[in-house]
Amino acid sequence: MTTAVLLQALGLVLDPYVLLVIFCSALFGLFVGCIPGLTATMATALLVPITFFMPPVPAVAAIVTATAMAIFSGDIPGALLRIPGTPASAAYTDESYRMTLKGQAELALGAGLVFSAIGGLFGTIVMILFSPALAEIALKFSSFEYFWLVVLGLAGAVFIGNASVLKACISLLLGLLIACIGLENPAAHPRFTMGLPQLMSGVELIPMMVGMFAISELLRYITNMDPPAVIAVNKIGNIFSGMWDLLRKYRWPLVRGSALGTIIGIQPGSGADMASWMSYAMSKKFSKEPEKFGTGHVEGIVESGAANNSSLAGAWIPAIVFGIPGDSITAIAIGVLYLKNMNPGPMIFVNNPENIYAIFLVFILANIIMIPLGWLTVKIATKILKVARNILMPTILLFCIVGSFAINNSVWGVVLILFFGLAAFVFEENGFPVAPAILGVVLGTMMEENFVTSMIKSDGDPWVFFTRPIAMWLALATFVILLWPVFTWAVNKLRGQPA
Repeated sequence: MTTAVLLQALGLVLDPYVLLVIFCSALFGLFVGCIPGLTATMATALLVPITFFMPPVPAVAAIVTATAMAIFSGDIPGALLRIPGTPASAAYTDESYRMTLKGQAELALGAGLVFSAIGGLFGTIVMILFSPALAEIALKFSSFEYFWLVVLGLAGAVFIGNASVLKACISLLLGLLIACIGLENPAAHPRFTMGLPQLMSGVELIPMMVGMFAISELLRYITNMDPPAVIAVNKIGNIFSGMWDLLRKYRWPLVRGSALGTIIGIQPGSGADMASWMSYAMSKKFSKEPEKFGTGHVEGIVESGAANNSSLAGAWIPAIVFGIPGDSITAIAIGVLYLKNMNPGPMIFVNNPENIYAIFLVFILANIIMIPLGWLTVKIATKILKVARNILMPTILLFCIVGSFAINNSVWGVVLILFFGLAAFVFEENGFPVAPAILGVVLGTMMEENFVTSMIKSDGDPWVFFTRPIAMWLALATFVILLWPVFTWAVNKLRGQPA
């Protein structure tokens, strides 16, 4: 990174308009994460229609900031209501709620805030250090390597972190089927358009994701008949008291959680949810006081909180360098990057270096301002959590409809969000994950184009996919992931254990 590029990036980030966007997005992310049921992914999806009218840097800055804030603020209803605001907070919700019942709400919320910010900065540093190096390696990739990289990402999304592999496969295949719709294929032949001219250019990614993540949550709220929860505490004291002692006592769990979260974030299809659960389990396994877990012990919150936000930055590494989303949030972000002509891939460091380093600086700034704004949110949390859901949800629905209409000034966008919202609701109610479908849509076209290009290059010889050195190793990694369930089933069978 040259000094000139850094100064350009600083100029882009310190622009008053960009700073205002970051501040407003931070408040929006904190608010959305605080409301149980409104996930960080939903916050991202709701921002997309607004980013359509922004320049590239503030558009991406809005997504980065809102996501980081929402992941943290999901801890607040978990500690006060025993309801995680986002799925990433679910791993240690019981732990933090028990601390609140013991009169330690300030300690639980303070640990969630401080260590989320530190974990986010850790992941950002890793992203800054390794993304350019990976981009140099990626410049050596041809269509053969990109094909295996996409297949590897799809395989990881299905076989890692999903309870039912079969249901995840069905979801992925539906996503790949949707990616086939339209004229945008190597043969330029209309497929599955059903005679609708609106489908000639394929299914628009942004309305689809807004529907699957926002409208489905609204439908889930409508069908939820559970009574509202009661806040466990009405006043929050000094949340920073004792943080320095926690930092000294749990410095290694902090490093372990941050590193694990970043690594998991890099793996396509994993995301903050999986990072949180795995880091909490690891914290308990390596703790000197494992018997305290589940009784209101802060150690698990320290490690999982750091893993949450570090995974966000980790997920951007494959998204920026290879154009492969690390999670559903970066899948949405990739759509925004394409809209802004910042096509992800190794050449982005050549074509748009100042924009990429501006995004890196936004990550740093977002995790720094998380401390004061998070403190303010915690202070007024008891009031935010009393917002009437029957007022909030219709407002969100109106926002989704207006935003989807505004993308192309067409009712077709509204039809798409309603259709995919209903489909996602039915899917999730029956245990089918939505994330593999989104990844299938994002990566399906890339996989097909690279496969067809490779077959043309090789004159129809499929063995070339296995003879190039990098492609061979990527193929090996893909087959290991694909065959791992079969291997574990065979081992369990030989041992006489249930599959």
